[in-house]
Amino acid sequence: MMRQRNRGRVALAAVAAMCAAAALPGQAYAAGEAGAYAFDPGAKKIDGAEVSTEAPALTSGSVYRSSIKPGEKLYYRLNLDAKTNAYVSAVAVPEGGGQVAYGDGITVSIRDSADLRCSSEDARFESAEFPRPIAAYAHRLMEKGSSTCQEAGTYNVLIERESKATSTPDAWELELRYASEPQLKSAGSMPTDAPDDWPSASPVPPTAAPQKRSGGTSYYDATGLDTGEWQEKDGIRPGQTLFYRIPVDWGQQVFATADLSNNNASDEYVSSALTMSLDNPAHGHVDSASPLSYSGKPASVSLDPLPPVAYENRYDSDGSVGAMRFAGWYYLSVTLNPKIAKAYGDKAIPLTLRIKVEGKAEESPYTGDAGPFSVTQDDRDMARDGKSTPQAADSDRMKLIGAAGIGTGSVLVLGLGVWTLLARRRATAVPAGPAAPAGDGQSPYGSQPQTW
Repeated sequence: MMRQRNRGRVALAAVAAMCAAAALPGQAYAAGEAGAYAFDPGAKKIDGAEVSTEAPALTSGSVYRSSIKPGEKLYYRLNLDAKTNAYVSAVAVPEGGGQVAYGDGITVSIRDSADLRCSSEDARFESAEFPRPIAAYAHRLMEKGSSTCQEAGTYNVLIERESKATSTPDAWELELRYASEPQLKSAGSMPTDAPDDWPSASPVPPTAAPQKRSGGTSYYDATGLDTGEWQEKDGIRPGQTLFYRIPVDWGQQVFATADLSNNNASDEYVSSALTMSLDNPAHGHVDSASPLSYSGKPASVSLDPLPPVAYENRYDSDGSVGAMRFAGWYYLSVTLNPKIAKAYGDKAIPLTLRIKVEGKAEESPYTGDAGPFSVTQDDRDMARDGKSTPQAADSDRMKLIGAAGIGTGSVLVLGLGVWTLLARRRATAVPAGPAAPAGDGQSPYGSQPQTW
C-alpha cells in the first residue's frame, strides 16, 4: 500500500497546484451589463436621496452606479478632512433611441453643511440634440486665503437633472466617481498664477502610416491611443459613441482631430453630425469641438489648442484651461448623430483620429504614488498597444496563469520523478523468495495485486 499512498500525495500536490493556478485573483470578473455603454463592473449600486440627511456616503477611490429622473435633485455624502482636494464626477447616460433637447443635462455641485457651494459644473446637450453620455464634476479645494469649504466635516454632492417636456422622460443612468488629489511635495513653492500663454500652433501631422484601432464603449473600456493616425477598425455607426484615452503627462499638450470619410449614398446636409469631447483624468469636462456638419463629403473637426498640463492651470477662469490641471489618462469621446441613418443608412462611416502629444514629460508635483493623476510606463505601453483597462487586466491575468501553469507543470514533473524513484527503491528493498507459480495472479512483490 506504500506505493498507492505516495502516488496519492503527488497527485494531491499536482491538483493543489492546478487549483492555485485556477484561483488566481481577478481571473473571473463581472462583465458590464449589455448595452451601448459599458459601466464599470466594480461600480456599487446606490440610490441618491432627495433629503440631504439621508444621503448615502461615497468613499474615495470608488465607483458607483445610480440613476436620476427628470427634475430630480439627489444628494450623496462626503466625509472630508481639512487638507485633501476632493473630486466627484457624474457621467449621465440617457437611453439610446430617446429624445433630448437643447439645455437638457445635469449639474454637479459639492456643498458644505450650510449649503454653501464649493464648486459646480454643468453637462448640457446643446445644438447636438441626440442622446449620448455626458460628464461633469465638482471639487472641494483647499485654498490659501479662502474661507469657504475649508473645514473638515460632512459635505454633500448634489446632482440635479433638467429635461424639457418634449424629452424622453426615462431615468438616466449615472456613473459616479470620487477621487482624492494627492498631497503636494511642497505646497508653498507651487505657482498660484494661471499661465498667460502657451504654444497654440497646430502640430505637424503624424507621418507614420495609419493603424487600426477599435474604440471602447465607455470610460471604463476606452481604447488607448498615443501620437499617431488611427483608423476606427469598424467605422462609426449612427447613434454610436466611441471612447478613447490618451496618456498626457505634466508639461505635455494634447491635440486631437477627427475625420469622417465620404459617403456616396447621399449628399444630404446633416447639421451637428459628429461631436467630439475631451475629459480629464477625474472625468471633468475639458472641451468640446464645434459639432461637425456632414454632406457626404470628407469632413474634419479639431479640438481648440489646450495648454500643457500644469498644476497652476486650476487658477485660470477659463474652464477648459482649468481642467488641464493634472497628468493622467485624458478621455476622448466621439458620437455620430443618429439622424445620419435617415440620409445615409445604418452602415458605418469610416472614422480617422489624428492624435499628437507634444512636450517633454516633467516631474510630478505630488508626493508618493499619484494613482490616476500620473502617467506610468505601463500607461504608455497600453497606449502604444491600444489596450483598454480590461484588456490590460486580461493580459496580466494570462501572464500569471502562464507562470502558474509552468509551476504546475514543474510540480507534476517533480512528482513523477519522485514517484519513479520511490518505486525503484521499493523494488530493490524486496527480499528474494520463491517465485510464485505462473498464472496464479500473485504479484512478485507479495500477496498484493499490482496497482498503477
